Amino acid sequence: MGAAFFYHLTEGPAEELLPQLLKLAGKQGWRVEIRGRAARAMDRLDAALWRMGPPESFLAHGRAGGAQDAAQPILLTAEGEPAPGVPCVICLDGAEAQPDEVQAAERVCILFDGFDQEAVQAARGQWKRLTGAGCSAQYWAQENGRWTKKAEG
Repeated sequence: MGAAFFYHLTEGPAEELLPQLLKLAGKQGWRVEIRGRAARAMDRLDAALWRMGPPESFLAHGRAGGAQDAAQPILLTAEGEPAPGVPCVICLDGAEAQPDEVQAAERVCILFDGFDQEAVQAARGQWKRLTGAGCSAQYWAQENGRWTKKAEG
Protein backbone atom coordinates (compact mmCIF):
# COMPACT_ATOMS: atom_id res chain seq x y z
CA MET A 1 0.00 0.00 0.00
CA GLY A 2 1.41 3.37 -1.01
CA ALA A 3 1.34 6.83 0.45
CA ALA A 4 0.83 10.38 -0.78
CA PHE A 5 3.64 12.82 -0.04
CA PHE A 6 2.64 16.49 -0.27
CA TYR A 7 5.51 18.89 -0.98
CA HIS A 8 4.81 22.56 -0.12
CA LEU A 9 7.22 24.50 -2.35
CA THR A 10 8.36 27.85 -0.97
CA GLU A 11 12.01 28.07 -2.03
CA GLY A 12 11.86 27.26 -5.73
CA PRO A 13 9.70 25.88 -8.51
CA ALA A 14 8.76 22.23 -8.96
CA GLU A 15 11.33 21.91 -11.76
CA GLU A 16 14.09 22.33 -9.15
CA LEU A 17 12.75 19.50 -6.96
CA LEU A 18 11.90 17.13 -9.82
CA PRO A 19 15.45 15.93 -10.60
CA GLN A 20 15.97 15.02 -6.94
CA LEU A 21 12.68 13.09 -6.74
CA LEU A 22 13.30 11.38 -10.08
CA LYS A 23 16.78 10.24 -9.05
CA LEU A 24 15.42 8.86 -5.76
CA ALA A 25 12.68 7.00 -7.63
CA GLY A 26 15.27 5.64 -10.07
CA LYS A 27 17.36 4.30 -7.18
CA GLN A 28 14.26 2.39 -6.04
CA GLY A 29 13.87 0.97 -9.55
CA TRP A 30 10.52 2.73 -9.96
CA ARG A 31 9.06 3.94 -13.23
CA VAL A 32 7.55 7.40 -12.78
CA GLU A 33 4.53 9.16 -14.20
CA ILE A 34 4.75 12.95 -14.03
CA ARG A 35 1.19 14.22 -14.33
CA GLY A 36 0.21 17.78 -15.15
CA ARG A 37 -3.15 19.36 -15.83
CA ALA A 38 -2.50 20.46 -19.41
CA ALA A 39 -0.74 18.88 -22.37
CA ARG A 40 0.94 22.19 -23.27
CA ALA A 41 2.55 22.45 -19.82
CA MET A 42 3.80 18.88 -20.11
CA ASP A 43 5.28 19.69 -23.52
CA ARG A 44 7.21 22.56 -21.87
CA LEU A 45 8.40 20.23 -19.10
CA ASP A 46 9.46 17.70 -21.75
CA ALA A 47 11.62 20.36 -23.44
CA ALA A 48 13.04 21.49 -20.08
CA LEU A 49 14.02 17.93 -19.11
CA TRP A 50 16.00 17.62 -22.35
CA ARG A 51 18.03 20.72 -21.42
CA MET A 52 18.32 20.11 -17.67
CA GLY A 53 21.81 19.58 -16.25
CA PRO A 54 24.95 18.10 -17.78
CA PRO A 55 24.64 15.20 -20.26
CA GLU A 56 25.68 12.59 -17.67
CA SER A 57 22.68 13.54 -15.51
CA PHE A 58 20.14 13.20 -18.34
CA LEU A 59 16.76 11.83 -17.20
CA ALA A 60 15.40 9.51 -19.89
CA HIS A 61 11.71 10.27 -20.43
CA GLY A 62 8.93 10.53 -22.98
CA ARG A 63 5.48 12.03 -23.54
CA ALA A 64 2.48 9.74 -23.19
CA GLY A 65 0.88 8.51 -26.37
CA GLY A 66 3.94 6.95 -27.99
CA ALA A 67 4.63 3.36 -28.95
CA GLN A 68 7.21 3.02 -26.15
CA ASP A 69 5.11 4.31 -23.22
CA ALA A 70 5.46 1.06 -21.26
CA ALA A 71 9.26 1.19 -21.58
CA GLN A 72 9.71 4.83 -20.53
CA PRO A 73 11.35 5.19 -17.10
CA ILE A 74 9.68 8.62 -16.81
CA LEU A 75 6.39 9.21 -18.62
CA LEU A 76 4.90 12.70 -18.88
CA THR A 77 1.11 12.72 -18.91
CA ALA A 78 -1.73 15.21 -18.71
CA GLU A 79 -4.81 14.56 -16.59
CA GLY A 80 -7.04 12.07 -18.32
CA GLU A 81 -4.18 9.97 -19.70
CA PRO A 82 -2.85 8.11 -16.62
CA ALA A 83 -0.17 5.45 -16.89
CA PRO A 84 -1.56 2.37 -15.10
CA GLY A 85 0.78 0.25 -13.02
CA VAL A 86 3.47 2.91 -12.53
CA PRO A 87 4.88 2.67 -8.98
CA CYS A 88 5.51 6.42 -8.58
CA VAL A 89 3.22 9.26 -9.66
CA ILE A 90 4.28 12.92 -9.35
CA CYS A 91 1.43 15.44 -9.67
CA LEU A 92 2.18 19.03 -10.72
CA ASP A 93 0.16 22.19 -11.32
CA GLY A 94 -2.90 20.98 -9.42
CA ALA A 95 -3.14 17.59 -11.14
CA GLU A 96 -4.92 15.14 -8.88
CA ALA A 97 -4.35 11.57 -7.80
CA GLN A 98 -7.25 9.31 -6.90
CA PRO A 99 -7.36 7.19 -3.72
CA ASP A 100 -7.14 3.93 -5.69
CA GLU A 101 -3.97 5.20 -7.40
CA VAL A 102 -2.38 6.03 -4.05
CA GLN A 103 -3.30 2.58 -2.73
CA ALA A 104 -1.84 0.87 -5.82
CA ALA A 105 1.36 2.92 -6.14
CA GLU A 106 4.48 2.81 -4.00
CA ARG A 107 4.45 6.61 -3.77
CA VAL A 108 2.40 9.54 -5.04
CA CYS A 109 4.06 12.96 -4.78
CA ILE A 110 1.91 16.07 -4.93
CA LEU A 111 3.94 19.24 -5.48
CA PHE A 112 2.29 22.61 -4.94
CA ASP A 113 3.37 26.25 -4.98
CA GLY A 114 3.18 27.71 -1.48
CA PHE A 115 2.80 31.25 -2.86
CA ASP A 116 -0.29 30.39 -4.90
CA GLN A 117 -3.30 30.37 -2.56
CA GLU A 118 -5.43 28.44 -5.06
CA ALA A 119 -2.74 25.74 -5.21
CA VAL A 120 -2.54 25.62 -1.41
CA GLN A 121 -6.34 25.29 -1.11
CA ALA A 122 -6.41 22.59 -3.80
CA ALA A 123 -3.67 20.64 -1.98
CA ARG A 124 -5.60 20.91 1.30
CA GLY A 125 -8.70 19.59 -0.43
CA GLN A 126 -6.77 16.73 -1.95
CA TRP A 127 -5.22 15.90 1.45
CA LYS A 128 -8.72 15.71 2.97
CA ARG A 129 -10.07 13.54 0.14
CA LEU A 130 -7.14 11.12 0.20
CA THR A 131 -6.85 10.76 3.98
CA GLY A 132 -10.66 10.59 4.22
CA ALA A 133 -10.52 7.61 1.84
CA GLY A 134 -8.01 5.88 4.13
CA CYS A 135 -4.80 6.74 2.27
CA SER A 136 -1.58 7.36 4.18
CA ALA A 137 -0.22 10.86 3.63
CA GLN A 138 2.71 13.01 4.69
CA TYR A 139 3.03 16.79 4.42
CA TRP A 140 6.53 18.18 3.86
CA ALA A 141 7.49 21.87 3.85
CA GLN A 142 10.67 23.64 2.78
CA GLU A 143 12.46 25.43 5.61
CA ASN A 144 15.87 27.05 5.16
CA GLY A 145 16.84 24.74 2.31
CA ARG A 146 15.69 21.55 4.04
CA TRP A 147 12.55 19.48 3.98
CA THR A 148 10.67 19.11 7.26
CA LYS A 149 7.81 16.69 7.83
CA LYS A 150 4.96 18.76 9.29
CA ALA A 151 2.07 16.30 9.36
CA GLU A 152 1.17 12.69 8.81
CA GLY A 153 -2.25 11.24 8.27
